[in-house]
Amino acid sequence: MEQHLHRIEIVTRGRGLVAITDQICDWVTQQVIVTGLLTIWCRHTSASLLVQENASPDVRADLETFLARLVPDGCAGRYRHAEEGPDDMPAHIRSALTQTQLSIPVADGLPVLGTWQGIYLWEHRMAPHRRELVLHLLGERT
Repeated sequence: MEQHLHRIEIVTRGRGLVAITDQICDWVTQQVIVTGLLTIWCRHTSASLLVQENASPDVRADLETFLARLVPDGCAGRYRHAEEGPDDMPAHIRSALTQTQLSIPVADGLPVLGTWQGIYLWEHRMAPHRRELVLHLLGERT
């Protein structure tokens, strides 16, 4: 059994889903682990991780629209924590409602994803950010 740890930086353009499947899969294949478990950890309280449909962009747009209705932006009395603007507290709530960590099995040297599944960083702030993800792979070469 061996393990590998790696950090990657994801630059976002602001609120929305950023596809990170290729970056994750590229790193996993470089580790030559055939069977194991990949953990992806987001080191932020205003962004999250998601495994979701990767074929239709409408799915991602609908998810964003739904979450915007569920957790609207706004400072004017809606939230006490608003030091960084009207999207500050909503970003924290969005992160709390989603996931900041994913665990994905690895088989045949790749994360085991379904045909239409992709891995995404979900940026919850309106402005662009640099987000750091920590990848931890535990497994065996054969």
